[in-house]
Amino acid sequence: MRIRILCTLGPASLREEVIRALDTRGIDLFRINLSHTPMDALEDAIAVIQGCSSTPICIDTEGPQVRCGIVPDEILLEEGRRVLLVVEDRPGSAEVLTLWPRTAIPALRVGSTVGIDFDGALLRVVEAGDGEATAVVVESGRVRSNKAVTVDPPPALPPLSEKDLAAMEVGRLRGVTHYALSFAASADDVRTIRSLAPAGAHVMAKIESRVGVRNMDGIIEASDSVIIDRGDLSREVPLEFVPFYQKAIVRRANRWSRPVYVATNLLESMVTDRIPTVAEANDIANTLLDGVHGLVLAAETAIGRDPVGSVDMILRSVEAFEHASDSQLLAEDRVGPGPTI
Repeated sequence: MRIRILCTLGPASLREEVIRALDTRGIDLFRINLSHTPMDALEDAIAVIQGCSSTPICIDTEGPQVRCGIVPDEILLEEGRRVLLVVEDRPGSAEVLTLWPRTAIPALRVGSTVGIDFDGALLRVVEAGDGEATAVVVESGRVRSNKAVTVDPPPALPPLSEKDLAAMEVGRLRGVTHYALSFAASADDVRTIRSLAPAGAHVMAKIESRVGVRNMDGIIEASDSVIIDRGDLSREVPLEFVPFYQKAIVRRANRWSRPVYVATNLLESMVTDRIPTVAEANDIANTLLDGVHGLVLAAETAIGRDPVGSVDMILRSVEAFEHASDSQLLAEDRVGPGPTI
């Protein structure tokens, strides 16, 4: 089985010379992440890719997720401080933060917890209304623009945002063939995006939430392929359990004969560094041994210092996996038998 490579494009890679270089590496799919792509930039991004490559494009939807709005640089929310959460689109501060989509604020209840980013601030709602809510910071943390927000209990949101719907229409007009549903919660969610996608489109379901794990069988069966997003999943389940959820989802996807891909943190250190850590190389090998059909590069190629170098590292890892799988023996061990114990 050939391992497929899915590559996210962003500010570091959405350029003709980088895309052509990635094409020569045999990338199977270019991913556009709507969570970090303004709607007014989407059509131009698709045009740039299609202008220099015939590799298929995937529009990865926002899905039913909550994010914070724009903040200047980075702000620190200190424990004990009160923060006003609003639906208005205005610059955030240590006193006021915007949450979107707009339906997120009315869904908050007194006692709801609001976690910002993976290791950011944790807030607890003390007053709630339709247009705003007041929260107290229970764990200090730094907040940056457009970061994912985890609300517990989670608000009921539609599977596709207004931006998703507009983006899918752009995709249809531009001939985009792949669409990924973020935070898939049920088979019905997958059927919803399929009904709105162009005829014959490939629908990828992303399992990245507790409810998605709970309903994985229906989600997998309804989709054409599955992406395990470990980053967002780790915001909803204890970090130490994520590797075991990965293995369980891969087994179920293979049982349903659906291609399954793993995303997030594969080469996280290469966002800033030249080479990955040994732990990352080991993680990639174990992920391949789990039985995945492909790997998804995200920040490494979207905003990293060396998108092409990150892909080259993945390709070397895949080559090592295929060689070891075929031979069951590493090249350096072929010189002869080891010592008898």
